[in-house]
Amino acid sequence: MKNLAIKLKKRFSQNGIERSSSSNSRTSSSRDSGSAQNNQSIPSDIQGSVSQSASQSQSMSMSKSISQSQSQRQSMNGANVNSSSFNASKDAANTNTNGLNDPSLRDSAQMTKRESITSSSGDGLNNDGSETTYNYNRVYCKEDLLDQVPSFREVSPKKRKSLFIKKLRLCSVIFDFQNESASENLGKEMKRQILLELVDHVTTNKGWFSEKILIEILFMVSNNLFRALSPSPNNNGSSGSNGMDMGDEDEPTLDCSWPHLQIVYEFLLRFIVSTEPDAKLLKRHLNGPFILNLLNIFRSEDPREREYLKTILHRIYGKFMSLRSFIRKSINNVFYSIIYENERHNGVGELLEILGSIINGFALPLKIEHKKFLRNVLIPLHKVNRLQIFHQQLSYCITQFIDKDNTLSLVIIGGIIKYWPLTSSSKEVLLLNELEEIIEITPINQLKSFLQPIFKRLSKCIINQHFQVAERALFFWNNDLIGTLTNDHKQQIFPIIVPALHNIKQIHWNNTVHSLSLNVTRMLIEIDTDLYTKIANQSNQSQDNKVKRDDKWLKIKEMSKK
Repeated sequence: MKNLAIKLKKRFSQNGIERSSSSNSRTSSSRDSGSAQNNQSIPSDIQGSVSQSASQSQSMSMSKSISQSQSQRQSMNGANVNSSSFNASKDAANTNTNGLNDPSLRDSAQMTKRESITSSSGDGLNNDGSETTYNYNRVYCKEDLLDQVPSFREVSPKKRKSLFIKKLRLCSVIFDFQNESASENLGKEMKRQILLELVDHVTTNKGWFSEKILIEILFMVSNNLFRALSPSPNNNGSSGSNGMDMGDEDEPTLDCSWPHLQIVYEFLLRFIVSTEPDAKLLKRHLNGPFILNLLNIFRSEDPREREYLKTILHRIYGKFMSLRSFIRKSINNVFYSIIYENERHNGVGELLEILGSIINGFALPLKIEHKKFLRNVLIPLHKVNRLQIFHQQLSYCITQFIDKDNTLSLVIIGGIIKYWPLTSSSKEVLLLNELEEIIEITPINQLKSFLQPIFKRLSKCIINQHFQVAERALFFWNNDLIGTLTNDHKQQIFPIIVPALHNIKQIHWNNTVHSLSLNVTRMLIEIDTDLYTKIANQSNQSQDNKVKRDDKWLKIKEMSKK
């Protein structure tokens, strides 16, 4: 009996130990889940060491009271505690929501997630190299650029996205290049090196794109590029007697911040042409305001900047079909302000280069929208004061339209004659060059109905007092096409041209103009001597009548004085 009592006592004591060990197991597991939640408020740099010490103490206590299987489960829980703060908060939230559908538990899980974001470090990396959640509210300053930042090659691939975001934020810091202090110069150099590293990373690596990174890239680009432009030193409001700007156009103003701007533009260009970004996401974020800001920077005085902008905008136009109509309309609005508000704009030439490439790709037949663009934008641009700056690009766009549809040549010729300058001899020479080029690519059948306006304008240019205008008009007859038209339609052309040539000695002062007019006169006499003589006599008669009429008015004027 005594032995039986001893055995029963031992059995009851063992059951008590097992019950206590199971209760300890439940208590420890609940403690682990609670610690996983509380770890979110612990700074990331010490969170790993705290979780490691906690897991070690728990494993030691459990080895004394639970079985081997329970200790393995506990060690797995300890390993989960050692994971990143983001994964721990996610597991805790899943545990709470899966246990009971209690609203209070769901709210506590959301609070845990928000705490993990606000308590994380600003660069997305812990001191021990582990990755944590990025703080998007972190704003860097110039002093942060003086700290050492690891390169992409020094971190593992999974940590590069967080490092990429940090470098983008650092490059969003703007420097004043008028300040030449030692700390400013050091910060500028550090930013330049980081920008170069970003260009290399985007060009040579893959798998770096995400929507968060896209937002950060556009933020960095906007901070650096979309700025208030300095006023032009040439735009002092003074103009010449002919309405032309008197500023020296041969010496453009260069931006002092170009060492940074150039790399930012290169980064944006590499980013646009890269195949890594998702086209749908990129199209969603490259919306109207971004395009309008790009167009606004075309006013920059620095030609290097405008050249980059031209390339980038052209690549955006070619890559995103849905943005093409908006880009064309936005460029039209820029031209409207130049034409009808007489606004000074430095990027007209670059915008016309983009449009020349766009017009070259227009499908046939041309849409009404494109023809309206020709009538309302390109042709009125000929009346702008600073035409000589962008006339070459404008002339290319005009000829592209004629190559697409040669019936538009008469509309173009009529528009050029309509906007012909009256006081600017340099613009007249430019338009004479363009007029000859248009005549050469226009079918003769269409020119027949427009001969009188063309040769009337040429006759006025022949008797122009500026020798360059007169010379350029007389050079038209060196073109075989003009000679053929004069020969085939002499009944229309001779009465217009012969009086101007016949009286040029009495009208013009330049000897070169006299010799050129004699050459044209010989050509006309060879074509039809009788017709030339008849019209020359009529011109002499009308000239004599004019002299007699002037004499009569002079006598009347003298009589009135008496």
